[in-house]
Order: sequence, then C-alpha cells, then structure tokens
Amino acid sequence: MAAGTSRLDETARGVYVIAVTPFTDSGELDLASTDRMVAFYEERGATGLTVLGIMGEAPKLTAAESAAFVKRVLSRARVPVVVGVSAPGFAAMRELADAVMDMGAAGVMVAPPSSLRTDDQIYAYFEGVAETLRDTPFVLQDYPLITGVQIAPSTILRIVKNLPTCVMLKHEDWPGLNKISALRAASENGERRISILCGNGGLFLPEEMGRGADGAMTGFAYPEMMAGVVEAAARGDAERAHDIFDAYLPLARYEQQQNLGLLVRKYVLAKRGAIGSAALRRPAGKLSAGDVADVERLIARQDKRLKEIG
Repeated sequence: MAAGTSRLDETARGVYVIAVTPFTDSGELDLASTDRMVAFYEERGATGLTVLGIMGEAPKLTAAESAAFVKRVLSRARVPVVVGVSAPGFAAMRELADAVMDMGAAGVMVAPPSSLRTDDQIYAYFEGVAETLRDTPFVLQDYPLITGVQIAPSTILRIVKNLPTCVMLKHEDWPGLNKISALRAASENGERRISILCGNGGLFLPEEMGRGADGAMTGFAYPEMMAGVVEAAARGDAERAHDIFDAYLPLARYEQQQNLGLLVRKYVLAKRGAIGSAALRRPAGKLSAGDVADVERLIARQDKRLKEIG
C-alpha cells in the first residue's frame, strides 16, 4: 500500500487531482514520467490522486498497461489513490477493483452507463455496483455532460442512505450548485453526510466550496490553484479563495474546451516539467501553432497576476 494511504471514507477533503497518463512521443506508457508526475502533484498540494479517469485516457490502455500504471502510481504516492473502474459489465469492474485494492488503492470510482434513464434504473445500477464491489468504498461519478445520465439529488440521497460503501460524490454537474445545496441541506437534517469533491476543471470551485463541497477532484495543469482555493475557503476566507481563483481563471477556462482541453493540459504539464512529453495516445488531435501561442500568452499573463496577488 502507498505510504500514508488508508481506505477512502466520508471524511475525505482537499484536492484529489485527476492525473493524466504520461506517454512517450511514440505513444508508449511512460513510467519514468509517472514518478515525476506523482511528485509534482503532491508538491503542489494534492491530498489525493485519481487515476484511470475520463481525462486519464483509460480506454486507450491495455489491461496490462492499466495494472502497470496503477502499480507505479501506488508505489510512489504518499497520498490516497482512487482508481476509475467503470466498465460495461460488473465482472470486469470487480476484477479491476479487486486488483487495484490489493495493490493498495484507497477506493474506486464508478460512472453510470449512458443507457440509464429513470431514477429507479440509476438506483438499481449502483445497488448492483455496491453488491459487485462488496466492501470496497466507491465514488459515485456524477458527470452528465459526458455520460448523459442526469442523477437527481433525491436519487443520490437514496443511494447514500442504502449503500454505505458509497462514501463520496464526484460532483460534475453543470449547472450543479443547487444540487450541492440540496445534498448538504439533507445531511443537516439527519441524512448520512458523504464527501463531495467537484470537477469541471475547477471552474466553479469557489462557489462549490461556498455551497458545502469538501474540495476538488479534477485536473488542471496548476493544481496549486485548487489547493489554494480549497485551503482559503476551508478557513473561511472566501475573498482570498476568489483572488487565487481569479488569477488562474483565463487559463482554466481555455483548458476546458471540448476536444482540446487535454491537449492543453498535457502541453502545460510538460512545459512545467511534470511529464516528459505532451503526447496523447492515438487517436488524438494536436495543438495548432495558434493554440500554442494562445496558451503561452495566457501563462505569461497568469504569472503577472500571481505576482500582483502575492
């Protein structure tokens, strides 16, 4: 088990960075860069890591590569590691979940399949997930912009009430601030309180913290932004949280472009020395000269703003 890790539970807080998967320029899995990437995230405030997520190019990995990557991350990480195990069938989900938990993962993350439509279908699916994973703690990934599955607060509360191994919601609805408010109001009225960590590149993080979120579970090439916002909000300094967020907003916004965002994120991470190559595994697009010029300009302007806010 990775040093300092424990099983995920409802008290999780802070910043669980959605990690990229490093590849070489030729498309091979880059385990040397994986070591550097883990250290980079931890040095910049990550309190946990999440691997094999949607932005981790998990579908492009073979089963052997997924196992090798997770094993390498766990061997280097000093913080809890959550592993995405979403799969078309429960058998594959159980196999991967059992394997990564045996390696030392803190928990797993599961997104609903796009075929689910009704509240009862969604609940039945996650009931099956809980039965499949047995005592493994899991994160419910609520990302309707990608999955197409809209999960109402009442359905999440039903899952939380009846499935005790669901310990965290990865909140990635958009707009979704009122969903956080509804879930926190329910916990204040006696419902079980689970951790809520938020996604969408941190674009709404100050507001999400204000509604009762416990932190972030997302990727951004500057994880120190998320760590700073979460720390300031947790101590009640909302103005400082917004000041930090504002300094990074133009680049965070640019990184959220559909079909371009991961290219931008990996470009910046490579520029910052976190990974050896900005390559995505094929099939993948590439940044144009204009895209690169935009990003370089945004980085320069961001550095200027950071000096201004101290």
